[in-house]
Amino acid sequence: MPAAARRTVRDPALAIAAAVVAALLAFFVLYPLVALLARVFLADGQLGIGLLLEVLGQPGHRAAFANSLLLATLVGVTGTALGFLFAFTAARAGLTVAWARFLDVATLLPLISPPFTTSISLIFSFGPRGLITHDLLGLKGVTIYGLSGTLAAETLTYFPIAYLTLRPVLSAMGNTLDEMAMSLGGSRRHLFRTVTLPLAVPGLANAFLLLFAASLADFATPLILAGNRFPVLPTEAYLQITGLFDLQGGAVLSFALLVPAVAVFLLQRYWVGRRQYVTVTGKAGPEGTAKGVSPAARAVLVALCLLVAAFILYLYALLIWASVVAAFGANHAFTLDHYRVIFTEGRKAIGDTLVIALLGMPLGGLYGVLVGYIVARGRFAGRQLLELAAMINYALPGTIVGIAYLIAFNDPPVALTGTALIIVACYVFRYSPTGIRATIAQLHQIDRSLEEASESLGAKGGTTFRRIVMPLILPAFFAGLGVVFIRSMTAISATIFLVSIDWTLITVRILENMTELALGPAAAFSVFVIVVVMVVTGLVNALLRRLRAGQEMPVAGMGGG
Repeated sequence: MPAAARRTVRDPALAIAAAVVAALLAFFVLYPLVALLARVFLADGQLGIGLLLEVLGQPGHRAAFANSLLLATLVGVTGTALGFLFAFTAARAGLTVAWARFLDVATLLPLISPPFTTSISLIFSFGPRGLITHDLLGLKGVTIYGLSGTLAAETLTYFPIAYLTLRPVLSAMGNTLDEMAMSLGGSRRHLFRTVTLPLAVPGLANAFLLLFAASLADFATPLILAGNRFPVLPTEAYLQITGLFDLQGGAVLSFALLVPAVAVFLLQRYWVGRRQYVTVTGKAGPEGTAKGVSPAARAVLVALCLLVAAFILYLYALLIWASVVAAFGANHAFTLDHYRVIFTEGRKAIGDTLVIALLGMPLGGLYGVLVGYIVARGRFAGRQLLELAAMINYALPGTIVGIAYLIAFNDPPVALTGTALIIVACYVFRYSPTGIRATIAQLHQIDRSLEEASESLGAKGGTTFRRIVMPLILPAFFAGLGVVFIRSMTAISATIFLVSIDWTLITVRILENMTELALGPAAAFSVFVIVVVMVVTGLVNALLRRLRAGQEMPVAGMGGG
């Protein structure tokens, strides 16, 4: 028996943990997916694709599928371009610490707010009674609804993902390559075209795929802004279930998203696997000191970034304003009635959301660290399959996950739909992969000799993990905590199928308010969510700094609803 296998056998705690995780993944990830596939391909006990062809054969559904791919592609292109603009400016334009922090704040706001918050503010600005189109410009007949509005909202919501992906890539290049190219007589434009851009290609491809997947999974933004003008598949699947009560038809429509979603997931993993493509020899300068642009280009880049950042801050300021006026666009008298509404009529949604988020937060953090440790340190057959299974729900659009859970857990013997348990499980198994990847990355930097020394002194595997490993991977644990909490407060696409009278969510109430044109309470709910997320993530980071003597890992949610 190989030494690694003998070590696994000698460590019953690791073996038990792996078995428990495998059982949980089989029940909460694989079983719902199999139930979804069975509902799509089984009709009257017969296996076939007749139902799939029948549903997708309808012109409206084919158009929605094409629209979904078009929207996701456009969001991927525009969001990646905008993210690259911000990342290049932050990493290569020599910004001061204050300006770099300002850009960080502006870009992170969309990540800690509900995914359709931007949609609300865009309606306030460019809707029928919009502040800009109606009040300022006096335009008639201009509409934000349709492809253009949806594209703008999703781009502003998801481009921070591209920014966070590309900034480390560009920062890692440092000054060395710039100086070498300039010493050989190359112009800054030539340097950008022949050095910077080619080295950033894997990061650009990875960012595009992440944004493509986020747009493909977004259900709420198209529901608010696209409507019948530009139907997309996630909203069609939602309406098929909630409007027509056709669970099987909704399952087929959500299944249609599986092919592009899986393709994007595999491509994204491929590009991440090639992350060493960007290599820098020599000693790189500190981040933000590279002089890759001329003073004139620097002024243009900074101006463009500040313009976008100012617009984002304007959207959120408008959201706050709309939450404290009687009726935006009609009566701008100051009032706190909208907050009174959310803390009275919406009190149950607030309480339920906080309970679910605070339950999911530690469970998600512990689950992410445990799975990451098993994958990084375990040596047993099926380890890579376990890792793949742990990533499935993260890769799939939320609509697919939600409908799969609805099909699997809606009827006895496992009727869990509408309970807090299934909502918490959905969040934990969908958003913990951030903590899993962070744990794996940190464990790859920790020498195994530390654990071997502990075991040689007689410590059991559980003791070694608790006293040696866990303190060293606290940043990954807290990253998992933060992401699960943020997504528990802001996500909607999966869990909207799982709420009930007993358990509901703030994001569901916001969506209900939007469809009922109760824009004031929707704005107040959104502001409340943003404040809570900022306070909790701030406390998490402060606790981490205290535990790790100044070592901090920012926690920000990424991805779609």
